[in-house]
Amino acid sequence: MGELKTAYLSLGSNLGDTLNNLQSAVFSIQELAGDVQRISPVYQSSAWGFESEDFLNICLSLQTTLPPQKLLDSLLKIETDLGRIRYNEEGYQARTIDIDILYYERETFISDTLVIPHPEMCYRKFVLKPLADIAPQFYHPVVNKDTRNLIQECRDKGKLERTLFRLHKNREELFANLNFLAIEGNIGAGKTTLANKISEDFNGKLVLERFADNPFLPKFYEEKARYAFPLEMSFLADRYQQFTDDTSQYDLFKSFMVSDYDIYKSLIFARITLQQDEYELYRKLFHLMYKEVKKPKVYVYLYQSTERLLENIKKRGREYEKSIDVGYLESINKGYFEFIKSYPEQNNLIIDLKDKDFVENKADYDAIINKITQFAVKLPAVKG
Repeated sequence: MGELKTAYLSLGSNLGDTLNNLQSAVFSIQELAGDVQRISPVYQSSAWGFESEDFLNICLSLQTTLPPQKLLDSLLKIETDLGRIRYNEEGYQARTIDIDILYYERETFISDTLVIPHPEMCYRKFVLKPLADIAPQFYHPVVNKDTRNLIQECRDKGKLERTLFRLHKNREELFANLNFLAIEGNIGAGKTTLANKISEDFNGKLVLERFADNPFLPKFYEEKARYAFPLEMSFLADRYQQFTDDTSQYDLFKSFMVSDYDIYKSLIFARITLQQDEYELYRKLFHLMYKEVKKPKVYVYLYQSTERLLENIKKRGREYEKSIDVGYLESINKGYFEFIKSYPEQNNLIIDLKDKDFVENKADYDAIINKITQFAVKLPAVKG
């Protein structure tokens, strides 16, 4: 095991999904190059030295055992894996990702492919400004000035704006930043299974709906008209009590909360099952309760075709679910989509599962996690 060294890196992107390009690069640096210590806020800057789309830029500090040349090799591999293509033409080009080594401790290093400190960094405000956020008093080993003084002397007049976006060194940290994630879906969509897997993989407190103990549920599937109102009222009371208890009690050993339902599902199902006068009464009571409950930062809706839902329901073999018909499932899907359209201010993410089997196929599970990650990265951090 080599000695730990601190390196400072600059990252930029102006092609494709620039924010997620940066986040993917940070994840890869954490996995392949060392332990990311600090990450600056994300800045938007005009292209430097050529005409192109604006860049997003960050700086980060890294503890690594890799010597400078091997660190560069790892970073070049990350660039290639993320789609960076280097052309032979002279001058600058747009790129999906660009990763530069600014400092390696206070050492100087020169080879055919690498110069440390980076020879252009003093002239680039889009490098110095994010660097000042994580290392304001770090002294340049050649000019012997710290980052703040280098910014004052920099003559770069290009556009540079700090954004509200923040990046994370790994997915567990990103999920922790969400605080509360709700996984929703139709009957048999796989929401409980996915919530369990996310909880296990990213250290989340699991909040599961206690539906199996409801005495009215088997009766409802046999006689819907008779038992709809007591079923929905009992669900509402149980969900409200459980939801407020579970979401208000933080677990110091867990990073965030993930649930397999959102309490708004009560109104969605009630709209389908209740008579109009029953529904109006139910809706008034629901909205009084809804004001008091915790809302998820991200609301994920798992969409499955009706055929797949019926297959999944059959596989789990619950006796009282055998009478569920196609029309009922389609009405539930419609109810969820109407809810999502009605709350555009909520951070809604619809994931079409199609032929995906995230239980048996790790690639399918990883694809779902990537969709949630890519969505979450684009949520601005709270000011202050």
